[in-house]
Amino acid sequence: MASRQATPLLEQYTAVRLTTETICEGLTPEDQMVQSMPDASPTKWHLAHTSWFFETFLLKPYLEDYCLFHDDFTFLFNSYYKQLGSHPNRSYRGLFSRPSNQQVHDYRRYVDDDMRKLISVTNDDQVLALVVTGLNHEQQHQELIITDIKHGLWSNPLRPAWKNVAQAFLPVHSQQQDEHVAQAFLPVRFLTFDSGLYSIGHDGPEFSFDNETPRHQVFVEKFQIASRPVTNREYLDFMNDGGYRRPELWLSDGWDTLNAQGWHGPLYWICHSEHSEEPLIAPEVFTVNGLQPLNLDEPVCHISYYEADAYARWAGCRLPTEAEWEIAASDQPIEGNFLETGLFHPSSTQSLCGADTPVRDTQFFGNVWQWTSSPYIAYPGFKPVAGALGEYNGKFMCNQFVLRGGSCATPQSHIRATYRNFFPPHARWQFMGLRLAK
Repeated sequence: MASRQATPLLEQYTAVRLTTETICEGLTPEDQMVQSMPDASPTKWHLAHTSWFFETFLLKPYLEDYCLFHDDFTFLFNSYYKQLGSHPNRSYRGLFSRPSNQQVHDYRRYVDDDMRKLISVTNDDQVLALVVTGLNHEQQHQELIITDIKHGLWSNPLRPAWKNVAQAFLPVHSQQQDEHVAQAFLPVRFLTFDSGLYSIGHDGPEFSFDNETPRHQVFVEKFQIASRPVTNREYLDFMNDGGYRRPELWLSDGWDTLNAQGWHGPLYWICHSEHSEEPLIAPEVFTVNGLQPLNLDEPVCHISYYEADAYARWAGCRLPTEAEWEIAASDQPIEGNFLETGLFHPSSTQSLCGADTPVRDTQFFGNVWQWTSSPYIAYPGFKPVAGALGEYNGKFMCNQFVLRGGSCATPQSHIRATYRNFFPPHARWQFMGLRLAK
C-alpha cells in the first residue's frame, strides 16, 4: 500500500508523464526524428532521455532487482553527465534512427511501471525528493519538445502546421467566451521601487533547483520596471526606425552576429517590403499552426539577448537585472498564458481567467521568457548538490544570461519568481522576449 506521502506524488508522476505524451500527439515518427540544429534535440530523444533520468537516478540505485531496459540506453540517452561516463555528441542526436520510435515508447512504459512500484513502496524522503526533481526535469523537456519541433517544422521548406496539438489542451475559456474574461493588453506603465536591501533567491520547503539558492541580500538602486513585456507593435517601430541597420544600438558581438546570421527581425517573422528603407508591410509569423498574420498586440518573442538589448537602448531604457525582476515579481500571482492553455504561442490578452477573477494591469509570468542583463553566475554561497546531479546547473555558469518568468510553453506548476533560466546571448528559438527597465 502506498504511503500518504507517496500517493499524491504517484498521481503527480502519472500526470506529468501523460502531459509529455499528450504534447507529442499529432507528430509522426518522422517528425520525432528531426534535429534542425545542434542546440535542438529530436522529440524521440527527449522522450527517451527523460525516462533515462528516472532509470539512472532512481530505479538503478533504489529499486531492488531492477533490470535495465536496454544496456545501450545508458550511454545513448545520457545528455551531459560526465560523472556517469561518456555520451554521444549533442549534434548527433538526430542520427539515432535506432532505437525505433516504438521502442522509445516501450521504454517509457517500462520505466513508468517500475517508477510506480518505487514510489508506492518507498518511505525515503531523499528518494521522494529525487522523484520531484525528475518531474521538474521532465517539465523542462516538455517545453523543449515544443520549441525544438517548432524550429524543425520551420526549417521545412513547406512550413507545415503542427496539426491537432493545440486542440489537445484547449481550455474552457476558448469555448465559452460569455463566461470568461479576455482583457486586452493595457498601455505600459513603469513600476517604481526604492533603493535598498532586498532578499532574493529561494528559501523554503517547496521544490527549487540548486541554482536558485541560497537566498541572499542584494542592494539595488532606485529603479523602474515595465508592467508588461514589449509587444510586436512596439518592436515593429524599432525595426521601421532602422533598428537592424544601426550599429550604434548594438553590442559589438551582437552586431557581428546579426551580420553573420543575416538577421532582419525576430526568428519566425516573414517581413514584406520592397526596399529595406520602407516600412514593413503585413508581417507574417510562423506558429505551431503554420504561418499566421502577426498580431501586433502580442508580446514580441524569439529574440536574442542582443536584440533585446538593442531594442532597450533604442527605447532609451535598459534590460532589468535579475534581482530587479525578482523584486518586482515577488508579489505577483503566477497567472497567464502557460503550456496548459495549449496555444504554444504568446497571447495578446492580458489575462485569461474566470469572470470572478480580477483583471490585473501587470503581467510578469507566462507568454515569454524575459531577458535580463544579468550573467548566469552562482549566487553567494552557492553549492551544487552532491554527485552527478550537481552537474545539472552549476557547470553551465559561463557565457550565458538569465531569463525570468516562464513562457507559453512552460507548465504553470513549474514556474516561480525565483526560477532562473539561462541561455547564450545569440539564442532565439525559445519563447524569448523582453521587459524594459530604467
